[in-house]
Amino acid sequence: MRHRRKGRVLGRSPSHQRALLRNLASALFLTERDAEFDDNKPKVKGRIITTLEKAKEVRPLVERCITLARRANEQRREANAQFGIEAERNTEAWKTWRKSDRWKQWQKAVAPSVALRRRVLVMLGDKGAVKVLFDDVASRFADRPGGYTRIMRLAKPRLGDAGTRAVLEFVGVRDRTATASPAPTVEAE
Repeated sequence: MRHRRKGRVLGRSPSHQRALLRNLASALFLTERDAEFDDNKPKVKGRIITTLEKAKEVRPLVERCITLARRANEQRREANAQFGIEAERNTEAWKTWRKSDRWKQWQKAVAPSVALRRRVLVMLGDKGAVKVLFDDVASRFADRPGGYTRIMRLAKPRLGDAGTRAVLEFVGVRDRTATASPAPTVEAE
């Protein structure tokens, strides 16, 4: 019996399942990176193609990572506004701030955001993906309360085993907007 055992097995051992989900989530975040000289550049930013079952399994992990990154960015922004300094690094003003009590207060205020960043790093296991997530993706979804990804089923099955394919992508970039069709004109005969 499978009492309280949620999720799909995906034909893998538990450690292989975790590694698969980590790699899929990292791959989705890494498609957003700026890679002008990269040979392995993604065709479309913010989109990966995988099987429908894998997409449904990795989606909660991606959503949780984005939520944690949003929360960490908010905490860092508040700490910078309250105790931070606008001076450039290694200037005299910055050095005096570093030796003041405000720096210690800033450190205490920013510590939860650092802990969240480390937590996301444990979940994803890729520093590059975490950097892209915190710098680009989380700031894009700062005003959105949830639902950062969408899964669209593809019509053509995978070659070889005819597995159902799906697209997992971030919302907000290629959203379709509903436009009202023009009212039909009636011609008098």
